[in-house]
Amino acid sequence: MGPRFSIGIDLGTTNSVIAFAPLADDPKQTAPAMQLLPIPQLIGPGQIESRDSLPSFLYLPREGELQSLQTPLVSDPENGIVGHYARQQSAENPQRVVVAAKSWLCHGSVGRTEAVLPWQSPPEIKKVSAFDCTQRFLSHLVAAWQAAHPDAPLSQQQVVLTVPASFDPAARELTRQAAIEAGLPDNFVLLEEPQAAVYRWLAARAEDWRKELAAGDVLLVVDVGGGTTDLTLVTVEPIDGELSLQRLAVGNHLLLGGDNMDLALAHHVATRLQEQGHDLDPWQSVSLWHACRDAKEKLLAADGAEEHTISVLGRGSSLIGGTISTQLSGDETRHLIADGFFPQCDAGDRPERRSASGFQDIGLPYEADPAITKQVAAFLADHADTIRQASTRSDDDAPTVVGPTHLIFNGGVFRSETLRSRMQSVINGWCETPPTVLGGPGDLDSAVALGAAYYGWSKQTGGIRIRGGTARSYYIGIETAGLAIPGAPRPLRALCVAPQGMEEGSEAEVPGKEVGLVVGTPARFRFFASSTRSDDTVGTQLDRWSPDELMESEPIELTLSSESAGEEPFVPVRFVSHVTELGMFELWCHSTRTDDQWKMEFNVREDQ
Repeated sequence: MGPRFSIGIDLGTTNSVIAFAPLADDPKQTAPAMQLLPIPQLIGPGQIESRDSLPSFLYLPREGELQSLQTPLVSDPENGIVGHYARQQSAENPQRVVVAAKSWLCHGSVGRTEAVLPWQSPPEIKKVSAFDCTQRFLSHLVAAWQAAHPDAPLSQQQVVLTVPASFDPAARELTRQAAIEAGLPDNFVLLEEPQAAVYRWLAARAEDWRKELAAGDVLLVVDVGGGTTDLTLVTVEPIDGELSLQRLAVGNHLLLGGDNMDLALAHHVATRLQEQGHDLDPWQSVSLWHACRDAKEKLLAADGAEEHTISVLGRGSSLIGGTISTQLSGDETRHLIADGFFPQCDAGDRPERRSASGFQDIGLPYEADPAITKQVAAFLADHADTIRQASTRSDDDAPTVVGPTHLIFNGGVFRSETLRSRMQSVINGWCETPPTVLGGPGDLDSAVALGAAYYGWSKQTGGIRIRGGTARSYYIGIETAGLAIPGAPRPLRALCVAPQGMEEGSEAEVPGKEVGLVVGTPARFRFFASSTRSDDTVGTQLDRWSPDELMESEPIELTLSSESAGEEPFVPVRFVSHVTELGMFELWCHSTRTDDQWKMEFNVREDQ
């Protein structure tokens, strides 16, 4: 028996959501009936309620709390509590709560699989990894589905899990592993979040979307979530007499979103409290940050209050340390966030890249410049030629449009009319013809999950699909032969092994000379990616490049073995690139002398 439901899972930095749609037998059905899955979760000791979203927070309770937190829903509280209760504890016990696990999962330096979270918490607190958190969140979501649909196991359904478009191969592979360990089927599909937002708009329009778009139109998706800003370009192309959608480009991974805005509000409030004679210690500062998250969401809501009280527990030798409180107004919140994160700027403005200090605390690599409008300007400038080529209409009389023709806003940040209007106003100022905004603010919190469910339904029923393949071009670094010079590394050249847009389920032999693959000793394999070199093909070689052209991924360090190599330090190989149906990139190294072959997996887990 085949799957009965298409299930879309938005594993968000701040909140996770499940949407689903029945897979109907009627081939003439143009749109499914989609709905959200209520997610049971702990809201207090012994209290369970269902909510439309699961906050992506993990609370690591004290030993004395375990018994009071144990419920049929949470049988192992020592491994952490996820959801609403964990989010509440982020303000009261911030050193025991993991936040932004999704951002740590794509952080190449530390935190993916090392048990270091909560970051900089005291030694006595049990630590977990971003991978552990991801698996824990997904396990809770799987259990919620199983409880609501015991006759339709999730492992037997069509499941679509979303990831940022900017996730590198290592982060995608870790997400895949965590998902399968949590109970998702082996054949589940990864879908980029901005594409899911487009699918949500398509689901609301059924077949009428072709009346709103024309060949040559270019959609810019601006997705500002809790932890990241994701940018994607999608174009409309005529194929065999029908309009179709093609993803043009994606932006870099930007750790810039609602978390930064919460921190900006916390800084503002801390300054006010300091003027009142209250110097907050590090524990109180973190607590204030989380308290400002709640204040921001309440004040920026469509029907939000004009003022919100922010309270921070006092610190003293006794339990009665007092409470420090102040008021934050909606007007000052909108002003701080709009001007700080969505400032007016020109199309030629660029974000600052340089940090203020030569010494930096090791942690998440947040963007140095918080101006999202400048990030969008830089993205559009980087892909100006691509936009110009795509937006040239097929008829001779139509003008060539330099900017996007349509906008789709996504992410909880844009629930605020002030922020949507500011972003739209800035982009309008760059374009000869202001782009049309598609969709509305009605379901920004659930749009990605709903879009993912629609994509799965469309995949099963043969509906509209956004073509695109790999979001970037991928390269391997090959050390050139030459004389050894003390203190100087040998020059490196980059070989393109997968071009941007390489389709799922396809493979390509990489042309060129044999390359020596080091065997028998530890070796460091270097990989690069580019979102701007869209014209490179398989086999393109680069002797030099700028840091903006190619970005290096986390190197893979491992020892490859080969019995047939004997005493030789390397084996001559040729490369074959493969993009799986799941959308994962694999690089195969085939010996040109024997039947030996090796797969370069983007797996950074230490226990495998």
